[in-house]
Formats: sequence, C-alpha cells, structure tokens
Amino acid sequence: MCAIFGILGAYDQKIATYAFSKMAHRGPDHSGVIERGDLFFSHQRLSITDAHARANQPLQYQQILLSFNGEIYNFKTLREELAFDFKTESDSEVIIAAYLKWGVDFVKHLRGMFAIALLDGEKLYLFRDRLGKKPLFYMQDNNAFYFASEIKGLTPFLKKRELNNDALLSYLSFLAPTPPHTFYKGIEKLAAGEYLLFEKGVTKKSFYYDLLEQKDAIIYDKKEALTQLEALLEESISLRLQSDAPMAALLSGGIDSATLNYYAKKEGKNLQTYTLGYKEFAKYDERANATESAAILGIPNRSVEIDEKRFIEAIDPTFTALDEPLNDPAAVPLYLLFEAIQEDGHRVVLSGEGSDELFLGYRQYFEYLDIEKAKGLMHKNWLKKYFRSNFSKNREWEWYKRVFDESLLFRTSGDKFTDLQKNMILRQNIKDNSSLQYLEPYRSRFEASSLKDESLWYSYIDLNLFQAEHFLTKLDRVSMAHAIESRTPFLDHKLANLIFRIDPKLRYEDGKTKALLKEIMLPKLGQKIISRKKKGFSNPYMEYLINSGKINLIEEVNNETGMFHKQELREYLKSAKQGSFKQHIWGLYALSHWIKRELL
Repeated sequence: MCAIFGILGAYDQKIATYAFSKMAHRGPDHSGVIERGDLFFSHQRLSITDAHARANQPLQYQQILLSFNGEIYNFKTLREELAFDFKTESDSEVIIAAYLKWGVDFVKHLRGMFAIALLDGEKLYLFRDRLGKKPLFYMQDNNAFYFASEIKGLTPFLKKRELNNDALLSYLSFLAPTPPHTFYKGIEKLAAGEYLLFEKGVTKKSFYYDLLEQKDAIIYDKKEALTQLEALLEESISLRLQSDAPMAALLSGGIDSATLNYYAKKEGKNLQTYTLGYKEFAKYDERANATESAAILGIPNRSVEIDEKRFIEAIDPTFTALDEPLNDPAAVPLYLLFEAIQEDGHRVVLSGEGSDELFLGYRQYFEYLDIEKAKGLMHKNWLKKYFRSNFSKNREWEWYKRVFDESLLFRTSGDKFTDLQKNMILRQNIKDNSSLQYLEPYRSRFEASSLKDESLWYSYIDLNLFQAEHFLTKLDRVSMAHAIESRTPFLDHKLANLIFRIDPKLRYEDGKTKALLKEIMLPKLGQKIISRKKKGFSNPYMEYLINSGKINLIEEVNNETGMFHKQELREYLKSAKQGSFKQHIWGLYALSHWIKRELL
C-alpha cells in the first residue's frame, strides 16, 4: 500500500518535492522519484509484498514507467501465464507484463484493489479499481497535468483555493462529494471502475468495469446460489490473507467481522483482533459482544477504549488525513483504533466493508422495497397534493413525497439533506430533485441494463457512492495515516458479480437482512452471533461535540461566510441537541472545520 504522485509538464522542483512529501505517511519504507525536464514520476512505498529493494517503485521497463498503490491478489497466477523475464517477486512487475500482453485491457485481468499510474511514452494511463477501494485524484493547468493518491499532494499547485459548489451540494445530499467532484475547484477524482488517458494535453475518461454488465445466466435456485456464494466468499478471504507483513483484523459484535475471522482461523491464521469501546457510553459499546465472539471463535481480542478527551484531540489529525469534508463521525474513533493497531506493529488489517450493500444488511432497504409498492396506487393524486402542502423534515415524509411524485425513491443509504432541506438552510436557490444530477450517470446505466429489480439499484448505487466515496474513503485515509493497509474481502469484484447474477428475490423474500449470508454462516458461527442486532459503528460523537463546545464552530464559521440561514441553522442545532438530525450536524461541523482551515 503506497502513494503515487506525478507531473507531466513544466513544474517547480521544490514545490513538486514538497507536494510529494505530504503523502509520506502512506509509504514510509521507500521514496522513489524519476525526474527529467518535463516529468516528475514518483512513489512512496509501504512494503507488504516482496519487501526487497528490487521491488521499489517507480518500476521502469524500456519506455514504460509504473507507480502502483494497492494489492493484486492473483498476481502469482498471472505470472504463470505471462511470458516475461521477472526480476522481482512483487505484484507490481506483473502489471507491466500484463500491459505488454493485453494493452489497456490488462486491468480486466487484475483481481484486487489498486490505483495505477502507467506511463508508456507520451501516454499516461490512470486506473482506479473496480469498486473504488483506492483513491486517485488529478488536475490540469496551463503548465502541466498532475495526479496523486491524496488531495494534499495536489493543493500546492492550486493558484487559489476555491470551493467547488457541486462538491458542497452532493456532499450535503450523500455524505461525500460524488465523482468527479472534490471540494477544491480544479481538482477531480476518478470514479470506481474508471480510467483516464492523458496524451498531448488532452484527457479522456472511460469505464472499464460496471457491475450491471452481466453476461452469465441468472441463478434462481437457492441451494445453487448458497453453494457458489460460500465457495467464492471463502476464496476471496483466503486471497486476502496473503501477506509478508504482520496482519490483524477488526472485530465488532456482528456477522461480517466474525465471518472474516472464522475463515481466517480456518486457514490457520489466528489473527489479533481489535474492538472499540467508549468510556461511560455503554449503549454504543460493542466490547462485550466482541469478547463473546472472540471466545466462540477462539481468537485473541484487544479492546481500545476512548473517551471525550481522546475523541476531541483526534478530530484535527483525522480531518487532516481526510483532506476534505466527509460526513462520517466514525472516522475519528477509527483513526484512534488504527493508531493502536499501528502501535502493536501490524501493517495489514481485514475489515468487513461491503457486506451490507451486497447482502442487503440495512433494515431500511426493506422499508424502501415496501414503500416502492405505493407507486402502484391508482388514486394517489390526493396524496401527492397532501405531501406537497404539508412539509416535514422527517425522512419518511420525503420518501412518500418521492413515490407520489413518481421521482426516484432510493438515493443511497447516505441520503441526508434533501433538496428541500438544502433550499431552506442554504443561501442558494435549490430546486427539488436537483441532487438527481449527481446520480444520473448511475441511474441511466441501471435503466439501460437488463436488471430491473430495484433492490439491485440499491446495491449498485450504494457500492458506487455510499461505499466507494464514503466508507472506503474513510477506511483508506485513516488506515494509511498510520501506514496500515486495509483489506476488504467482501468487496471482491467476482463476489459482487455473482450476487448481481442471483435472483434478487432470494436476497429479500424472507424479509431478513443478510438472509443468504446468515444461512451460510449459521452452522459455522452459531445462533448467538447470527441473531445479534446490528449496531454499526455508532459512537457518542454528538455528546462529545456538545459537551466540549466544539459544536459552536458551525455558527462561528457561518457568521463569517453567511453560507446558511441563521434561524434554520439554529433549528438544526437545537434538534441535534435533542437527539435528532445528528449526522446532519456532524456534516456541517466537518464542513465548517474545512472552511476555517482552508478558506478563511
């Protein structure tokens, strides 16, 4: 796991070196640079596979240069079919060999997580992995084209730091800016499954992967579905247990982390596991459940307790690691958890992201499926008028209003500020349904596909946005801030492809969350783990924010910017202190923190 960084065109060597150094945390083991008059091509390395110096990057072969961040789990298999004189035992060299054989289509042969910069003569290719685990940002000005693994590697080249309004609006709606937007005007990001070609000053982007492109037959038999799922799940976890560096795993009280650790133990890997706890806030604490799961599985577990002081002190370094606003209060405790994991010497961590989106693990998925039925009401004009004339901030009101308006109901599991809410709080004129522009590329592809069941839309948009731009952004930045590689076995593209081939009714017809996964794991984990109520990564962030007085930052920054209507903002703050709209307020706090740091 590493950082990639480069410039094609004219540049200042001192600024380039400084910008590159800002990502040293991602790769503390080696810093490599290839420089010439019109090129700065570099790599910060975290050694996981083949730690020998021979595998340091950038790698060069004839006129090809490679800087690669990630892991290719099938690289040993690929080596066997590639006619190439390999000099290393690394997965990086396999990428060059695969490119020489298959051209740009080499990326379709890779199984793993990656951000790749490959320069072939005057052609620069940038790739982001299929499900968006690894980040890749870029910008272009009159002098050069720049790319980096983190935004902080590009901001030194901005002549002026300006807020991108599309990033702001999509962030308020969906917890994170949607591709290609970032909060910095001029800096963009690749989407999951996308690649970019830069040649002679011109950029061109294309998607090389889309979950909707299913060519194999649909699986209607439940037994067959379970058999294939179990085999592929075990294979996916097994591939991600390969490491030349010390490995650990996260452990909550739920089925996802228990599944990963069960199969790791089956493979002979008795991983050290880590669990978060909160002093004086038992309702958010999963230590008791995790301890019980560890005992059932027969694996070691360490609990890490945090309190208000540690949480508040970690806000600044966490937000610095994230670079731009991300509406996920779990980023702060997760930052502290990875700090403890780093102290214990681990360099690789298994985490359970993706299971909820693939196996329908959120209860609200079933609520949406039920509400979708209201579209079929023949006499709904009165209801349409009623919801239009009786506004409510409650999310259920918005759901029914969308249905009776015949608008798109499900807009990611991260659906927070609605367009009408944004119109009320922002000093901008926001039209209802204007946020659909950020979902339109995905919705258009879905409607043009052969897949029609709306539950597949839920999974599709959540994997592309709720996961890739929200959860995986958080996981990548806070783990790499501590030079730790995070691996997510559920987010294997072959596993995702299989789930999209299964008759969608098999996922939800029993009315149970994660029905297929639970059926697979019940004989292995037992009823106690399987039947536990989902807690998620909840934490007392609002209590801490209020008690510390940090919440006042929102109004302080608004007094300087005038971004929000004061009275409406006060209503949200009041609601948050009473236990409602808490994540809305955390989102405004993260935004205010960034504005104060970057723009004021």
